[in-house]
Amino acid sequence: MKDGFVKVGVCSPDLRVADPAYNCGKMIEKAVEISGQGAKLLVFPEFCITGYTCGDLFLQEPLLAGALKGLEAFAKGTEQLDTLFVAGLPLVHEGRLYNAAALVFHGTVLGLVPKTHIPSYSEFYEGRHFAGSGAVYEAGCEGMPGNAQHLLPFQSEPVCFGMKQIAVCESMREFAVAVEICEDLWVPAPPSSYHAMAGATVFANTSASDEVTGKAAYRRELVKGQSARTISGYLYADAAGGESTTDLVYGGHNLIAENGTILAESEPFGQSDRITELDVKKLAAERRRITTFPACDSPERLGYKKHVLAFREMGETTLTRTFERTPFVPMAKTHREERCNEILNIQAAGLEKRLRHTGCKSVVIGLSGGLDSTLALLVTVRAFDRIGVGRKGIVSVTMPCFGTTGRTYQNAVRLAENLGTQLREISIEKAVRQHFEDIGHDINIHDVTYENGQARERTQILMNIANQVNGLVIGTGDMSELALGWATYNGDHMSMYGVNCSVPKTLVRYLVRYYADSCDSDALKAALYDVLDTPVSPELLPPKDGEIAQKTEDIVGPYELHDFYLYYALRFGFMPSKIYRMAVYAFKGVYDEHVIYKWLYTFYHRFFRQQFKRSCIPDGPKVGSVALSPRGDLRMPSDASDALWKADLERIDPGTA
Repeated sequence: MKDGFVKVGVCSPDLRVADPAYNCGKMIEKAVEISGQGAKLLVFPEFCITGYTCGDLFLQEPLLAGALKGLEAFAKGTEQLDTLFVAGLPLVHEGRLYNAAALVFHGTVLGLVPKTHIPSYSEFYEGRHFAGSGAVYEAGCEGMPGNAQHLLPFQSEPVCFGMKQIAVCESMREFAVAVEICEDLWVPAPPSSYHAMAGATVFANTSASDEVTGKAAYRRELVKGQSARTISGYLYADAAGGESTTDLVYGGHNLIAENGTILAESEPFGQSDRITELDVKKLAAERRRITTFPACDSPERLGYKKHVLAFREMGETTLTRTFERTPFVPMAKTHREERCNEILNIQAAGLEKRLRHTGCKSVVIGLSGGLDSTLALLVTVRAFDRIGVGRKGIVSVTMPCFGTTGRTYQNAVRLAENLGTQLREISIEKAVRQHFEDIGHDINIHDVTYENGQARERTQILMNIANQVNGLVIGTGDMSELALGWATYNGDHMSMYGVNCSVPKTLVRYLVRYYADSCDSDALKAALYDVLDTPVSPELLPPKDGEIAQKTEDIVGPYELHDFYLYYALRFGFMPSKIYRMAVYAFKGVYDEHVIYKWLYTFYHRFFRQQFKRSCIPDGPKVGSVALSPRGDLRMPSDASDALWKADLERIDPGTA
């Protein structure tokens, strides 16, 4: 459970209708198997102890008594397992029959949760036999019915009976479990919504949802939507093929979702067991970040019974879930065109508005032949096309100097020409030499002055050309560079509108590749592919044998690593040690743990020291959930200490382990 990763499972064991002894034996087998894999929470289907399709047998005393004996047998049979179990059964409480779910932990039934909403829209469903909990929701959790006490024949102490129950891990409060049952999810205000406001982060749904055409897709969307709305983990355990097929068929469609994402799913009528890990600290981080999520009140004040879960083992959870190496990049290939167009349209729309507002019909772009300036040019072309202004209003300026290679120069020329923009070539070598002479800098010393002198000369030229043509300078720098401070202050750091300011390097590459794959011009396609194949470089140092000598990723580290770090550091505020652990899993076979650690340390070192550059960046459009704008997305002091972050990293340094 280290770092908030909790292994959880859902399963639909083999059963016989109306045979609790057989069913509980099979449940114990599954409990032993899945608990043995490290699961701390396992959810069984609705009425799993008796079977859902017992019909009028639910009114028979032998079945009701058998269900209680089955629950007792299950509790005793799982006493040595370090797992919270949720299992369904029929239960008589104060003379009425309820559809209930039992919370079983270390051999004890902690609580019994009744189903709130009893379906009665068909003769096949439960309204014929079962009472609802009588909930009448009002604003807030206070509208839910209170809890009662129920005495089980095999336990000496009364058990809590009611909807308002939460089981909370003693040593990791972010792991807080509440229960709802099948139809409760289908209603306008599910009980889980109220449980979330009382602090529950994980929901267990014991269900028996029959299969009809199209229902699986609808069920999946319900689970995804509720987990997103409540920022929770949602476990949905469904009845399977052991149920009666007299009139309906059950497929065991089991799902585990986390904040709107399906982590694990069984296809109906297939193998139904599913196990994965929820990241409950991630859920807690999201709730902190999203200010519209209601402040979670004390469960006790809201009338909730809080069960404390003292797990025997709290070690490191073996991870089976995956982490995308490029979290900023859309992974669904089937929606590639839609997602890429959406991002490009956001960028173009931002520039379009700025052009309309200022009345400018001209822009100036420093075109290097690299990835960032290429994307900025593609976005600018789209903006000009949207407002119906000729592309000749785009002034593409290439400014060769000491580090420019023939490859990047030719690509800049090809891009400008094939996209129909103006092209101006201005060599800055003479001006930079004069500047170095003026300030007394030896041109043979290739230090930061040598590099930044070129970058600032280029920016000066762009700004002055913009004045000439009554236009705006379009910034080309991306979010990854801003995060690392890999920009020359008042050089490429500055512009009049930065279209790439919230686009990380991995996404820049993805967007340019998409454009190359989909464009009609063979000449433009060839130029774009060559840009993609060119090493990322500011080209501020002289080439070696005509090739780029200064490769950015050799200096600051691989951008795919830095983008991974940036996403989880800013999106969720994770501990550096947790990000390191996730990166080791994600990049296994690509980078070893020492390389991952080295560049993670570099990331935090540079990120904290370069905030002063981000504090005064130009306007630009936000395209995703992470951005660095000092006006809204990252309000960070420029002189904040990184001691806490580095101390956490030093604690797990693989070089000293």
